[in-house]
Amino acid sequence: MKLATLKTGGRDGQLIVVSRDLSRCQPVPAVARTLQAALDDWQHCVPQLGEVYAALNNGAARHAMPFVEEQCHSPLPRAYQWADGSAYLNHVELVRKARGAELPPSFWTDPLIYQGGSDSFIGPRDPIHALSEDWGIDLEAEVAVITGDLAMGATADECAGAIRLLMLVNDVSLRQLIPGELAKGFGFFQSKPASAFSPVAVTPDELADAWRGCKLHLPLCVEINGQPFGRPNAGEDMTFDFSQLLAHAARTRELEAGSIIGSGTVSNRQGNLHGSSIAHGGVGYCCLAELRMYETIEKGAPQTGFLKFGDSVRIEMLNGDGQSIFGAIEQTVTPHRAAL
Repeated sequence: MKLATLKTGGRDGQLIVVSRDLSRCQPVPAVARTLQAALDDWQHCVPQLGEVYAALNNGAARHAMPFVEEQCHSPLPRAYQWADGSAYLNHVELVRKARGAELPPSFWTDPLIYQGGSDSFIGPRDPIHALSEDWGIDLEAEVAVITGDLAMGATADECAGAIRLLMLVNDVSLRQLIPGELAKGFGFFQSKPASAFSPVAVTPDELADAWRGCKLHLPLCVEINGQPFGRPNAGEDMTFDFSQLLAHAARTRELEAGSIIGSGTVSNRQGNLHGSSIAHGGVGYCCLAELRMYETIEKGAPQTGFLKFGDSVRIEMLNGDGQSIFGAIEQTVTPHRAAL
């Protein structure tokens, strides 16, 4: 099943069911007005939402209308919980090297998770606003899950069963602000502005055999300014799967329905800069920081800058038939009005 949220009906938007091919949709106010409401009463809502989904797919929906991705907010415009992991240790190792830090051995056994800002996400076609290009604006393409209720101390198996939906995310990072914040020993805050999620969230069964072992085994396609930048496989080199990330997050607290947990930047291990870029036959990258680190290793210094005002990014995932699964995140870096 595929669900989305239109930018109508108030701050939390209006829940719609979307057809498998992303061509049609239908509001479902009689079932749940918002995605959070559906998640709060999932067992009751799912059968009714499933009936609408089936009708959309077989052309029998009575109130269907065209699905327009540009009209969507992130599936959850705000959430009770947004915690982002860093499950691809190749990414962690490269980014830490960029700021002169080694990878502690414990990182291979104990997942990394930070608490993100969940009070306000931006839509998948909204601009990436910043006050200054000097902040080092970077994309981070990831996969994320939305959970049902999880008890404190939930096992990995229990966590796997609580995964309700999957979606893509652009977890924007301000690279030049990160070192100063982490040096204080208190984590990210200013360096992590609002994230954007894919237009559509999908249930795990919709992914068929691409969803196995609590990992999504498909390439994540990234473009910058219309040029291919990355297509690493999200199921490869993921040290901690989503059930492990969720169990780590729930170790000392409950997770409420509607909690979002991210995978961290998708990253596959590659040999070197010239073998890793798409242009040279590699799978490329899901953030600029990784490319800059390869450049530093091979050339002594980064050659590629971070995003500038006017630059665009696109993040998408296709199924085996080349059809978009989640719709596309398409964003342009834009000066915030306070900077004009």
